[in-house]
Amino acid sequence: MSSLENILYIQAGLGVLANMFLLFFYTSIILGDRPKPMDLISCQLTFIHIMMILSEGDNLLANILESLKFGKDIKCKTTFYINRVMRGLSICITCLLSVFQAITISPSTSLLAKFKNKVKTHIMYAFFYFWSFNLSFSSRLIVYVTGYINVSETYQMKVTKSCSLFRMNYIIRELILTVMISRDVFLVGVMLTTSTYMVITLCKHERQCKHLHSIHNLRASPEKRATQTILLLVVFFVVMYWLDLIISITSTLSWMYDPNVLTVQKFVMYAYPTITPLVQISSDKRVISILNNFHSKCH
Repeated sequence: MSSLENILYIQAGLGVLANMFLLFFYTSIILGDRPKPMDLISCQLTFIHIMMILSEGDNLLANILESLKFGKDIKCKTTFYINRVMRGLSICITCLLSVFQAITISPSTSLLAKFKNKVKTHIMYAFFYFWSFNLSFSSRLIVYVTGYINVSETYQMKVTKSCSLFRMNYIIRELILTVMISRDVFLVGVMLTTSTYMVITLCKHERQCKHLHSIHNLRASPEKRATQTILLLVVFFVVMYWLDLIISITSTLSWMYDPNVLTVQKFVMYAYPTITPLVQISSDKRVISILNNFHSKCH
């Protein structure tokens, strides 16, 4: 598995670099003149993905805490807590991105159109709710995650080289799984619903443009490009997220985390935060323009 672990490090490094570039880009826009609501959402998502990659397993954040002479227990609690908060926020903000784009492209006669003028205020409320919920919901890990100690595997499950998870009370475990799965099913359902709505809206728009003999305008519209990008991200996210969730639930219920399975799970978990910024960079004309200008100056 060493070759796969090397691929994981390359994947994580690429993801951090791409997300850092986008974070600086969106931050400069937000600090500038009249940022778009989409920029606020994308900035949050890039920050979340950076922290998500850095806090996974024995990555950079764990090494930093270890170099600062923090104990193994504090290192494990901190990295696991941050990682689970970020993973929860990732699905929430991706869902928000999908909902916002559905509102943006909705025709003036639809029910969603009335939210267009208030969307920036609603986004701020959504940010506050998502962060509050995930920070509080993931706080359970502070109690159940600890540095690995050599005791019976009946009481602990090793989840990284140096961290383990203590067995939870049956009722608490079932309650947590119920809340987590309910949250994920609801948010994925919203994403799939808004994605279907966007596809239907685009198809209607395309038929109207064909009727008016102006199909070229549709192909060139930034709304359509943004919608196609978000649809791609949503589909990819749903596949990767549910693969990750199935591995996590299966391992937790069976109380066994095989090292090979853990490595595969990391590969799945890194996929979305690594692919997302690359797709955003290749589809945002503002980013492409900056890169082209930089390239022309270098030559």
